[in-house]
Amino acid sequence: MELWAVWLIIAGILLVAEMLTLTFYLLWLGVGAAAAAVAAWLMPDSLIVQILAGCVTALVLTFATKSLTSRIQTAKGFTDPIDDLIGKEGVVLEEITFGKRGIVKVGNETWSAFSKQNLPKDEVVLVIARGTTIVEVQKRGGNK
Repeated sequence: MELWAVWLIIAGILLVAEMLTLTFYLLWLGVGAAAAAVAAWLMPDSLIVQILAGCVTALVLTFATKSLTSRIQTAKGFTDPIDDLIGKEGVVLEEITFGKRGIVKVGNETWSAFSKQNLPKDEVVLVIARGTTIVEVQKRGGNK
């Protein structure tokens, strides 16, 4: 198999993994692998050039995106839609016990969740805090 095809397969796997995680960590690695595929197509005998093309592309995109997103997040009027989760009600889909995460449905989305309370399946809960990928919940009307 041609090396450019291997790079494209790696890029595809990384891009699919990114779609499943929604973190943007794998996106630029996938684009870097695609750049390495282009380098492999243009210069099939130079593995070093291919690796450098992929690494440089991923690094440049990562650093360029970091400054762009920090400017957007500090702009006047910016609100993170995920912050709107706090105070919303949800339903426990997978039991939550103290020290063990469960799954909660809030609106049309499912979230990993933890609680300082034991919460059985189908319990109606209130979101009291959120992280990047996990929410903290408590029984509706309960104390923290």
